[in-house]
Order: sequence, then structure tokens, then C-alpha cells
Amino acid sequence: MSFCLAMRLEEGLVAIADSRVLSGNECTIARKVWVYQNDNHAMFLTTSGLRSLSDKARTYFNDILANREEPFDRIYKAVNAFAEQIRRVAQEDEKFLLQSNLPFNIHVLIGGQCREDKEHWLYLIYPQGNWIEIREGTPYHVIGSSGYGKPILDRTLRYDTPMKTAVKIGCLAFDSTRISATDVDAPIDVVLYGRDTFRMIEKRYSQEDLQGLTTSWQEQIRGAVDRFNVDWIDPLLAQLPKAGGNSRTGDA
Repeated sequence: MSFCLAMRLEEGLVAIADSRVLSGNECTIARKVWVYQNDNHAMFLTTSGLRSLSDKARTYFNDILANREEPFDRIYKAVNAFAEQIRRVAQEDEKFLLQSNLPFNIHVLIGGQCREDKEHWLYLIYPQGNWIEIREGTPYHVIGSSGYGKPILDRTLRYDTPMKTAVKIGCLAFDSTRISATDVDAPIDVVLYGRDTFRMIEKRYSQEDLQGLTTSWQEQIRGAVDRFNVDWIDPLLAQLPKAGGNSRTGDA
């Protein structure tokens, strides 16, 4: 499983991906987010699912980029090109995977901006090759292990959230996933894109780098729980039998 999060904000784009890869009993570290940029476009893509499928589709996509006479002028055209490679890989590999009881499992998030795009965009591609836009109403998507980090994202992230705050929220969503999912772990790769800049920056963070955030978050959650006013629980607690007393009725 993976934790790959992408956010589309008013200020730009954020991508956060873990790097743990499980293969049988082996655990390795490998990238799950890649950056492509030149003077005419800047984009990232991050994948979850079977590593063999994402590696093959990405290899085909890299060939397309290398052999194009003109760069993509709209980001959706790059999304279409990658979707075509997913369908190509499906034609080549899906039936053999099914024979081994393995689903054709690949999801992709692609975000970026090309010269003819008026703004930055974020897309989710499904295993069938169809895609959707990630819009302002719900300005993020997680592929892979999505359930554990979703509550904090839904409660705190908005389209107008500052990028610094969004990175913090994204790291907390990752930490919630790391605590509960054994197949997600640091280090994480963070990619940032400021709108209309056509330049992405990226940085890898270890668990040691994130430890202060993790510890502070845990302490603040515990403190917040202690401060909640829950007087409505008192009548229920009052019904508890006293320790050492006889809680059974009807005995002689």
C-alpha cells in the first residue's frame, strides 16, 4: 500500500508521498512521485498500486516525452498521454495478473501547469484510464491508504489554505496513516509548485525530521481530549457499580 497525497490550492500544488515498498517479505525504499519540468511545463505524477504497473506505464510515458517534437501545451494532454499508457499496459499484462489472482491496480495523480494553462491543475487517473479533475470544493485526493489521514484533511484543508499550512496538514495526514498502517512509512517526498512559476521544488524528509511535529501533535490531541466538556457522560458513569460491591440482583 502507499500514501500519496496531492493538493490543489489557490497558491499552487502540493504532493506528499511515502517511500515504503513491500515485495513479499522484503521492504525497500523507492520513490513514488516524479517531477517533469522545462521552460514550457512543470508537472508531477505520483502512483499507487502494483509497482510493476506504474514502472511500466511511466517508462512508456518517458519515451513519449523524450520523442515529442513539441512539449505539451496543456496539462490535460499529458494526463491523456499517461492514461493511454495505462491502457497499453492493461492490454499487455492484465490477463496474466488475473491468472495469478492479482487485480490490475494502478491509480495516478498528475498535477502541474503548461504554458497554455491559465492556472494549475490536478487530475486523478483510474486503472481503466479515465480521469477526473480535483476541484476547489474538495481540493485534495489520496491514493493508496486513504482512510486514516482523511479526517484531518476534510476538517482543515480548504482551497484558500496557505501552502505552508497545507504542507503541515499533509504531513499530519501522513503521520496518522503511518501510525495505523504497517505498510506506510517515512521517508516522505514533498513536492511544491507555486502557481504560474513553471518550477517545482522537492525535498525528502526522514522520520527524524518529522519527529517534532509528530510528538507535538500527539500531545495536543491528548490535551484537547482532556479539556472537552462532557458533563453529559456523568449520569452514565454514576450508574457504574462500586468496586467490590455486588452488582448481581435477585441473589439470596
